[in-house]
Amino acid sequence: MQKRTTVYLHPKLHKALKIKAIQMSINVSELINEAIQLFLKEDAIDLEAIDSRKSEPKISFEDVLKNLKKDGLV
Repeated sequence: MQKRTTVYLHPKLHKALKIKAIQMSINVSELINEAIQLFLKEDAIDLEAIDSRKSEPKISFEDVLKNLKKDGLV
């Protein structure tokens, strides 16, 4: 079931959305839904990557800087 909401957009952004929706032969609501889905999918991919690397050894930023300094890179 779809929900209705009110979103306040900058007039130029709204115009751009309307033009993009026309080019894609969809309505603005569909375009916004697709954009939100892509945005959330990126977060899900990031979380999966973080989870897959949780068993890797951890190194502090300070240690990274020390190593870079030791190697003459900073």
